[in-house]
Amino acid sequence: MEHAPFPSDLIELQAEWQLTSAVLAVPHPVHTTALRRRLQTLSGQLLFHPYWSGPGRTPAARVELRRQARAMGWRP
Repeated sequence: MEHAPFPSDLIELQAEWQLTSAVLAVPHPVHTTALRRRLQTLSGQLLFHPYWSGPGRTPAARVELRRQARAMGWRP
């Protein structure tokens, strides 16, 4: 199924989420409380982004968003 192009701010949010998650995944991360709060904030912003209110927004589009964020070099 084809999806509408992702807005750049949504890709950036996803990239920030992925980076924050990766930092938390390392052994003995520093500032875990702040990182977890940041992850929660980003999760809410991703979930309620206006893009998802449009027609035809499927779970597959969320997978594609994560793929595009990784493809743009947004990794630790």
